[in-house]
Amino acid sequence: MCGIAGFVEAASSGGDPTSLLRTMGQAIRSRGPDGSGEWYQRLQDSRITLGFVHRRLAIQDLSESGAQPMISASGRYVICFNGEVYNFGTLRNDLRSMGASFRGHSDTEVMLAAIEAWGLEASLEKFNGMFAFALYDRKQQTLTLARDRMGEKPLYYGWQGKTLLFGSQLAAMRCHPAWSAKIDTDSVALFFRHNVVPAPLSIYRGIRKLLPAHFVTF
Repeated sequence: MCGIAGFVEAASSGGDPTSLLRTMGQAIRSRGPDGSGEWYQRLQDSRITLGFVHRRLAIQDLSESGAQPMISASGRYVICFNGEVYNFGTLRNDLRSMGASFRGHSDTEVMLAAIEAWGLEASLEKFNGMFAFALYDRKQQTLTLARDRMGEKPLYYGWQGKTLLFGSQLAAMRCHPAWSAKIDTDSVALFFRHNVVPAPLSIYRGIRKLLPAHFVTF
C-alpha cells in the first residue's frame, strides 16, 4: 500500500510548493511509511502549479530507483502511483524486445515505458493489477487520474474553487489551503439508507470517487 496526492492550482506566489506537498503526504503517512517524494512544475508561464506527493511502501524495488514521483526515460511523463501491476515482468520483457532499457526493477518504471511505447489507453488494457495513479503528460499538458478494474485502490478528486485536488484519502486533500468543501446532505441521506456513500459521490459536495475501471483527463 502506498499513498498519492496532489493539486493543480493557480499560482498564488512564487514560493516552493514542496512544504505543502509534504504536509499533504504526512496526512497519509500510514499508507507509506518508507519514504516521501514530492515533485512540482510551473505551467503556462508560471500561472499554474501542478504538484505530486507520494508516500512509499517499498515492495518491488527497495532502492532509490523505485522512488516516486517518477519521470519516464524520455522525460515526457511523470507518474505518482499506488498499487501493484502483477504482470509487469511480462510487460518488461515485451518492452525490452522493442528496445526499451530499465535502470531499476519497479513496476512503476515498466508502466511509464509501456505508456511511452503503446499510449495510455492501450497500456491500461495491458495492466493486470490493483492501482490508482496520476499521470502528467508534459507534451500534451494533460493530467490523467486512473483506477484499476475492481477499484481496489481508492482515488478521490474534485475542484475547490480554481484548485483541482486529488488523493488516496480525503485527509490529504483537506490539508490544502483551498479546501472548503461542505458536507453533501444528499450523501448523508444515502449513507443512512445504505450504510455507505455510493460512488462516485463522497461525503463532501463537489468531491468525487473515481469509479473502478475509469480514468479522467484534465
